[in-house]
Amino acid sequence: MEEHVVKILSVQRVTHDVRAYRIEKPAGYQFVPGQATDVSINKEGWREEKRPFTFTSLNDYPYLEFTIKSYHDHPGVTDQLYQLKAGDELIIHDVWGAIAYKGEGCFIAGGAGITPFVAIFRQLYRDKAVGKNRLLFSNKTTGDIIYHDEFDRILGKNAAYILTAEDNPSYRKGPVNKTFLQREISDFSQPFYICGPDKMVADLTKVLTELGANPEAVVFEK
Repeated sequence: MEEHVVKILSVQRVTHDVRAYRIEKPAGYQFVPGQATDVSINKEGWREEKRPFTFTSLNDYPYLEFTIKSYHDHPGVTDQLYQLKAGDELIIHDVWGAIAYKGEGCFIAGGAGITPFVAIFRQLYRDKAVGKNRLLFSNKTTGDIIYHDEFDRILGKNAAYILTAEDNPSYRKGPVNKTFLQREISDFSQPFYICGPDKMVADLTKVLTELGANPEAVVFEK
């Protein structure tokens, strides 16, 4: 397996528990928007603790970027990442991933599951090809919404935010289930892109198929 030791260039706050890590880009390192790699921390006791993270940068950026939510309820990799700063080192590996853009459709994300869609939408925006793509983005509270302003800028009214643990008249209220999708979506023949907790992905894939979506046009990480 290919392995690169890279320095962190900067760490930027995105939300209260999400950081964007910009790191050195190895020469010739390429990926498709939506893809990921396995990442570990280059320090004693953590080098073998690999975790998958999606690139949120684009190929022509001079750096790689990961946007990562940290969980502080246990001393795991994301908690360790949260403590890192510029100059610290990560280890990255081969590129992989099944999520890739296959045409205009509806993107459904839960929480940090938005990350594979970030580079996809950034690339579409760069290419002036956003079209009629739509995003349904579910979070617990408004404070949890990753890149809220950027998605507003890219998608305008085609970015819809759903809250599951906060009442706010400016936002839709969850959960994202069959009833919600029947209310929000009129065309189930379009491509669908889903990313979030495993149960959410499994449940929505089943529901969308029941509602008429082509299983071959439902894109998710397998």
